[in-house]
Amino acid sequence: MTRLELPLHTPAYTPTGSEHARIRTSRGLVIVELFGQEAPVTVGNFVELATRGFYDGLKFHAKKADSVVVGGCPVTRGLGPAQVHAAVRGVLHGIHPGTGTARHRIIDEWENNPRNQHLDGSLVMAHGSEPDSGSSQFYFSLAVQPQFDSQYTVFGRVIEGLEVVHALNIGDVIEAVTIEGLAEEAAAPGESQRSAPPQ
Repeated sequence: MTRLELPLHTPAYTPTGSEHARIRTSRGLVIVELFGQEAPVTVGNFVELATRGFYDGLKFHAKKADSVVVGGCPVTRGLGPAQVHAAVRGVLHGIHPGTGTARHRIIDEWENNPRNQHLDGSLVMAHGSEPDSGSSQFYFSLAVQPQFDSQYTVFGRVIEGLEVVHALNIGDVIEAVTIEGLAEEAAAPGESQRSAPPQ
């Protein structure tokens, strides 16, 4: 069976380095400085998805104590927290949190990123086993973890709400992601802003 390869996406939005993400969760608010100059494709992709409402209502679907908490998978859309827990445990057959995408992939950007350090509170693009396979899923690093610096793109850091990040768990909700500091001409990126997010 042939594996369907997702198209490589180049975001239309070009970050300026002034963008911040306000991630409102069921545990509280997290504010993240985005590394738009160091990881422009990753940040541009995140900004585009956020402004379309893609992340709103998704759930965090994985956590490893003192390592990472992972969200951004559209498979969790429409599931309640208990259902996410059940799906993660394999009780809900046919539902696999952690396998969803935004129907495209983006390039990795860790090699030439001077801020690519997994610190406590780093925001990082998750990806599959293949190079350039990041899409929509992201994780917060919950500790200093330099062993991952040459494997995953760090594209932001928490500047407010680190205690919220550490409290996040499987099933917690991403209520909304809004972007502050957008380039003026991209304050409303096309007609897609807040349109129905892809599954």
